[in-house]
Amino acid sequence: MAPDQKTRLKAIIGGSTGNLVEWFDWYVYSAFTLYFAPHFFPSTDRTAQLLSAAAIFAVGFLMRPIGAWIMGVYSDRHGRKAGLTVAVTLMCAGSLIIACTPGYETIGVFAPIMLVIARLMQGLSVGGEYGASATYLTEMAGKDRRGFFSSFQYVTLISGQLLAICVLLVLQSTMSEAALDSWGWRIPFAIGAVLAVVVFYIRRGLAETQSFENAKSEAGDGKPKSGFLQLITKHPRETMTVMLLTAGGTLAFYAYSIYMQKFLVNTSGFSREVASQINAATLFVFMLLQPIAGGLSDRVGRKPLMIAFGIAGVLFTYPIFTALETATNPVYAGLLVMAALLIVTGYTSINAVVKAELFPAHIRALGVALPYALANTLFGGTAEYVALKFKDSGFERGFYWYVTGMIAVSLIVYLRMKDTRTNSQIVED
Repeated sequence: MAPDQKTRLKAIIGGSTGNLVEWFDWYVYSAFTLYFAPHFFPSTDRTAQLLSAAAIFAVGFLMRPIGAWIMGVYSDRHGRKAGLTVAVTLMCAGSLIIACTPGYETIGVFAPIMLVIARLMQGLSVGGEYGASATYLTEMAGKDRRGFFSSFQYVTLISGQLLAICVLLVLQSTMSEAALDSWGWRIPFAIGAVLAVVVFYIRRGLAETQSFENAKSEAGDGKPKSGFLQLITKHPRETMTVMLLTAGGTLAFYAYSIYMQKFLVNTSGFSREVASQINAATLFVFMLLQPIAGGLSDRVGRKPLMIAFGIAGVLFTYPIFTALETATNPVYAGLLVMAALLIVTGYTSINAVVKAELFPAHIRALGVALPYALANTLFGGTAEYVALKFKDSGFERGFYWYVTGMIAVSLIVYLRMKDTRTNSQIVED
């Protein structure tokens, strides 16, 4: 029996709130690296400390495909709610470890070891969160509003990033630099751990999706269970489709959002403060665009939005970046960045629902999570590194062509695939 509107709304809020906390905890690490790095690494060289912290951040990123695999199978076999609950538990534990671990001067080499353990747990958590939350939100939304409600995954992802930045700004304005350096940096990790506990109890009270219940009841009839071999042997086309449709979209998202702040400083010449303001303002508007575009996909289909992103991304990525090179007015630069984010909205707003609609219920969480995590690690996670490599080699514009080319690859996939809104594997009662 399909859930009523009240149950659906509670489920969407619970799932979305948890996703926000997950991403807040994930981004707090990078937002406060300057403050906690000296406590975990003994070097007197600030750059060496930051590189060590960045290396551990990368380890957490590399754990995301493993988390997607393990947690995807777990969510398919034990329920979406169970997967969401385990994911937020891992994130809570990771944040609590960072908040409470003494510094290198107190416990020596065990300090960075504990930091590695914490980030491994958080990497597993974030990797598992995507598939479980994308599947849960999509299955709970109902046939006519899947695009709208599933878009809140990116709303909360961006919200978590913005919230981490806001906490940093508040602490910088209310605490002395010495206090923030000494112990204040522990506060956001503690906040994240407490919020994760709250979300844990919220998620325990959520209803399970009807799609999972149906798959569970049919499992005794000899139907296959979720697993890696099952995914790549029985659903190779869908798996490759998710990887390729993600490649251009996730690269564009990281290029237009995460890397853009560095680009505005290193290439455009804006101060760090102005670049942060542009980044925060455009991300806020970008966040508001997600449900609008998601709702539109419920009316016109998923495919038109993805094709629009693909065509606009191929045509305008290079001109936008080259225009930003010489931008001196913050408003003008902000409008250019906003144009880029408007383009990528055609992907971000509906990527979760498109992937969920490609797979049957018994393997859906794994099918959504693992190929996405692999593509995200290969293309999204390396975007900033590749961009800086191009700049260091003296051919910065090579990165613009790289982003354009990968969007073109994804565009080919969008043009060839069926519209998942009318060809969905999600079976309604």
